[in-house]
Amino acid sequence: MGAPALPAVVTRATPAVTAATLTGTLGLAAASWMVAVRQMHGMDMGVATRLGSFAFFIGVWVVMMAAMMLPGAVPAVLRRAQASHGARAVPLFIGSYLAVWALAGAAVYALYRPHGSVAAAVVVIAAGVYEFTPLKRHFRRRCRDRVRSGFRFGLCCAGSSIGLMAMLLALGVMSVTWMSVTAILVLAQKLLPPKAAVDVSLALAITGLGVWIILAPLSVPGLTPPM
Repeated sequence: MGAPALPAVVTRATPAVTAATLTGTLGLAAASWMVAVRQMHGMDMGVATRLGSFAFFIGVWVVMMAAMMLPGAVPAVLRRAQASHGARAVPLFIGSYLAVWALAGAAVYALYRPHGSVAAAVVVIAAGVYEFTPLKRHFRRRCRDRVRSGFRFGLCCAGSSIGLMAMLLALGVMSVTWMSVTAILVLAQKLLPPKAAVDVSLALAITGLGVWIILAPLSVPGLTPPM
């Protein structure tokens, strides 16, 4: 059985712990959104986006991940606060969770290169296909399980979201628009139970986007830098 949904978690935690945990987690996410949008301003060049120095990119990336991933992590953070009978364990849980995404960012920096529309299309189609796989379903289920370690939780959620994050990297890693779309999809998949009709439709839509890029890359908004 998966972990309980947010309302059940909230009712099991004390009001003070719930309020402190929600305020801290969502407040950090909101602040991260504001910082990320400011840092990313003027950097989006679609498939031609460059990452800058390692230190700069990792700084931006961790803020992006805090903005995108923390809202969907709220149920897990609340469960951790409940298990420790207070909010003292929450900073360590969130810090180790974001450490996983920092490591993922280091891998992105090592592997990412500005690329063309064909490469973007291949990655997007692969991301769509990944949504169909048992591995995706396994990690999505584990991402909703009760865990004590933020690092372990981060690994499961990274496995669940790897296709969506690859899509973001392919379309425009510094695009606030694609970042927002990806964040909404990640949040929905963390908080809502799997439904075949919705999940298959999303996978087909992502795959269709990849085909669209192959057929008419110039018609995809923001994919290629202005001439």
